[in-house]
Order: sequence, then C-alpha cells, then structure tokens
Amino acid sequence: MKKKVILIQDNEEILDIMDEVLKDEGFEVTASLTTEPIEKIDQIEPDIVIVDDHIKGKKKGSEVIEELKSDPETEDLSAVLTSTSNDLPKLSKDCKADDYIEKPFDIDHMIDVVKNNS
Repeated sequence: MKKKVILIQDNEEILDIMDEVLKDEGFEVTASLTTEPIEKIDQIEPDIVIVDDHIKGKKKGSEVIEELKSDPETEDLSAVLTSTSNDLPKLSKDCKADDYIEKPFDIDHMIDVVKNNS
C-alpha cells in the first residue's frame, strides 16, 4: 500500500518538483499551495505531512505543525517543516516537527527525510 503524503508549499514550481519526485518514489501525494488538505486530514489519512513555513494564508507552517502535534488525534502523525529560514532547526524543534528540509533542498536528502519519517 502506498504511503500518503500531504505536501504544502509556498512556491508552485517547488510544489510541482517535490510532488513529481515523491510520486516517482511511490508515494500518494496530496499537493497544495494552501492549508486546505489539513482541513481534510481525516479523509486523506496521510502518513506524513510536509509543510513550508511561509505558506499563503493566516498561519505559518510551523503553527500548522504545532496544532497537529498538540491534537491527540494527529499528534503521532509525522510532520516535516520546510523553509529557507536560517533558524529552521530551532523552528522545527519549537513546533515539535519530526524533521525539517532546508531550501534549496537536495532531492536525495528530501527523499531520505520523507522515507525515514513516513
């Protein structure tokens, strides 16, 4: 059975690249430029959520992950924060993310992070 990924990024080109790479690796991906898939998390039932910290909308990606980790129904869901921020290690730790991917990212590293956390 394919592992399911919710992928939320702020840049359409990066979203498309990550989406294609993960699908090539055998993942079932729900990709979005907004947090809309998070609202449907019960229906999607992902194995891992990858969220950019600078997504469009009211919340930052780190806030989305913090909410997921503080909800008993989603606290065990793997969550990975992505960003160009120099503070990414601290940001990801503060929001209780399981891992992080610095941008610009190395595709092999991104695949490893997703596989290791899904």
